[in-house]
Amino acid sequence: MVSPRRRAVIEFVLDHLVWFILFAVVTLFSLTVPSYFQIGIFANIVEQSTFVATLAIGLSLLIIAGYMDLSVESVMALAAMVTGILFAKSGVGLGISFSPEWLVVPISLAIALAVGAVVGATNAYFVVRLKMNAFIVTLAAYIWGRGLVVALSSGRSAQELPAAMRVFAIERFLSIPLIAWVAIVATLVFAFILNKTPFGRHLLLVGGNPVAAYRAGIRVDRLTATTFILAGAIAGLAGWLLAIRTSGATANLGIGMLFQTFAAVVIGGVSLKGGVGSLTGVYAGVLLLASIQTAINLMGMPAHFTQLIQGGMVLVAVLLDTVKLSIRKKLA
Repeated sequence: MVSPRRRAVIEFVLDHLVWFILFAVVTLFSLTVPSYFQIGIFANIVEQSTFVATLAIGLSLLIIAGYMDLSVESVMALAAMVTGILFAKSGVGLGISFSPEWLVVPISLAIALAVGAVVGATNAYFVVRLKMNAFIVTLAAYIWGRGLVVALSSGRSAQELPAAMRVFAIERFLSIPLIAWVAIVATLVFAFILNKTPFGRHLLLVGGNPVAAYRAGIRVDRLTATTFILAGAIAGLAGWLLAIRTSGATANLGIGMLFQTFAAVVIGGVSLKGGVGSLTGVYAGVLLLASIQTAINLMGMPAHFTQLIQGGMVLVAVLLDTVKLSIRKKLA
């Protein structure tokens, strides 16, 4: 019989395991890798994490609800390209401007969110209304989304966004650029929504047992559709941030980011079986991957070591997920 105090300690460790691992890894690299322990390096790690961390929010919500979404990377690229085409001044950019110029910030953000929400709503229609498999639907969206990016840009780039948008990538607070703070705030806001609001609690219930959730009076279909739309809009936000970071967009922008995002979500403790997950844990997973990549770069090791280590970490994370579920069952 486990005492309540010991049970609370074990559950705390299980819930925050990725943070303990992140602390151990950063401490190890700080002691062994020359030039690693610097404010500038840590700020760079946080900046690198911006786009994967933002994408991971929406993906985590859908996995917690019991669904996969392979389209987030393409949605991000599509939102970035639309932003670039409308507001960049060179390449395929139309250079639309406003007076005063700062109006371009909320307007471009609203358009990027809308682009993502439309794709999310399309996915939701096929999955919720037509009862199609989410994996296949979002895989198709991944493919046609990339195709649409190339079609809209004719394979060319859009460059030179207005200065009012670029300021988010240039200005810093506590040595960290504003675009990274946007990702951090978004993570905290949705972590609060997931843990403290009826929407979040229902999402966890639906992911854990959709039949029981339906019998409990939760409108599962509406909740699922809302989550798909939300995930799309958040991917649109990631695209807006990425466009600002690169001052435009190219047809191959963000390729490969889907796999990094999945790795971060799994390492961050979101169960692929649904119903379990923490967005702050996912953010720690993103920081962990970025920390390892930075250390490998500083050590001058070949880039493929990053993929080898990340792949191994995903396998370990899945194994840990199984172990944690087993421990929780014993505690229950």
